[in-house]
Amino acid sequence: MLALRLLLAATFILGLAACATRPPASDPAAVEEFKENNDPLEPLNRVSFRINDTLDTYILAPVARAYVYALPGAVRQPVHNLLQNMTTPVLFINDVAQTRPKHAGTTFMRFVINTTVGVGGLFDVAAGWGYPAHGNDFGRTLALWGVPEGPFLFLPLLGPSDPRDATGYGVDVAFDPLTWMPTGYGLHTLNYARTGLSVVDARAGVLDQVDSIKKTALDPYATFRSLFRQNRENTIQQLRDDHEGTVPNWYAQ
Repeated sequence: MLALRLLLAATFILGLAACATRPPASDPAAVEEFKENNDPLEPLNRVSFRINDTLDTYILAPVARAYVYALPGAVRQPVHNLLQNMTTPVLFINDVAQTRPKHAGTTFMRFVINTTVGVGGLFDVAAGWGYPAHGNDFGRTLALWGVPEGPFLFLPLLGPSDPRDATGYGVDVAFDPLTWMPTGYGLHTLNYARTGLSVVDARAGVLDQVDSIKKTALDPYATFRSLFRQNRENTIQQLRDDHEGTVPNWYAQ
C-alpha cells in the first residue's frame, strides 16, 4: 500500500510539470477533442506507456506466450478459476458496499460452492448451479457513490487508469485478506506467487487483442486510452442500470 501511495503521489507531482497544452479557444474542434480525451497529463502518460510497453514486449508478453504454449486450455482454465475464487472476499465487500444484496448473496454462494465442491475453486461448479460470475471493484463502488473519474492516467506497471480507479485498486488491495496474512508458513510466498500468476493469466487472456492493436493502430497509446475509457464507462453504466436489488435466491432452481 505504501509503495502504491508513493507511486501515485509521484505521478501527480511529476504530472504538474508535464501537462499537455490546452488548444486555443480559436480552434473549437481541438478544444472539444482535448476535453473528450480527458488526458491533461498526456506527455507524462506517454512516458509511462513507453516504459510499460517495453516491459511488456520483452518480459510479460513472452512469459504469457510461454504459459499458453506450455499449458493447454484445460489446465489454464482451472488455474484462472482458482485465481478468481481467491478474489471473492473483495468482490463480496464491494457488492455489500453498493447495497446489492442479490449480487452479494450470489458471490457468497459462489465462494462456498466453488471452494468446497469445486475443489478450492479449480472448477466453477456454481455457475452451472445458477450462480453466474460477475465482476466488481472499489473503483466501480466509488463511481456509484458519485466520485468523478478524474483525468486519464497511464500508471507505471498498472497501465491505464484514473485517480478514482487507482484509489479503488489500493482499497481492493487493502480489502484482500491475503494482504494481511502473517509471515511464516510460506504465506507471503503464496501471495507473491498468486500476484505473479494473476498478472500472467490476465496477460495471456488478451494476447491476440493487444498484438492486433500494436500492429494495426496508428497511435497505440491513444487506442488503449480510448478502449479503456469506453470499456470503463460502459461497465459502470451497466452497473447503474442494474436494479436487481432483491434478496438473493439462496437455493437456485
